[in-house]
Amino acid sequence: MPGDMNDDPDSRCSLHLEVAVRDPAWRHTVADAEALAAQAANAALSTARLSKFARSGVVEAALTLADDALSRELNHRYRGQDKPTNVLSFSGADGPGSAGPLGEGPPLILGDVVIARQTTVREAGEQGKPLQDHLRHLVVHGMLHLLGYDHQQATAAQEMEQLEVEILATLGVPDPYHMAGTAHANEAETRSQRS
Repeated sequence: MPGDMNDDPDSRCSLHLEVAVRDPAWRHTVADAEALAAQAANAALSTARLSKFARSGVVEAALTLADDALSRELNHRYRGQDKPTNVLSFSGADGPGSAGPLGEGPPLILGDVVIARQTTVREAGEQGKPLQDHLRHLVVHGMLHLLGYDHQQATAAQEMEQLEVEILATLGVPDPYHMAGTAHANEAETRSQRS
């Protein structure tokens, strides 16, 4: 599903986003799951001013809406954790910072993001969030990982979370990190499980 990041007049990049539905139950679980995911990916990537990274002005990424079985398999194979997780990000060979002058060379390949349906549904219920909002949050989170953001150190986590909140606000999604009661505690636990 292609997207366009030309809302920003300073940006001369276009995003080619491939959304694959590996678990057809996504289509029955979240209305317009593919469109919501693409919208969130576009929002995340448009804030990054990718024109400074992309050689040809084209950025490519892939997003897979999967099930917990695939998430568990990938998490075990690549992270050594034999359990499903809500979002996995696999950076492409290029990554930010490998660019030449705009208009030259092949597209910038950011990588792949995989979202697990059952885990996403369970977390949304536990945290008292609309499922659509949680899906968009996980997509934004995964895309930021492809751009080099992480949450391993407290300062980096704070920077990443602030950027997530700003991006989600452009989508009309409330701040997922400032919720009352158990929902906030569950979100903190979820953050520690993400890749």
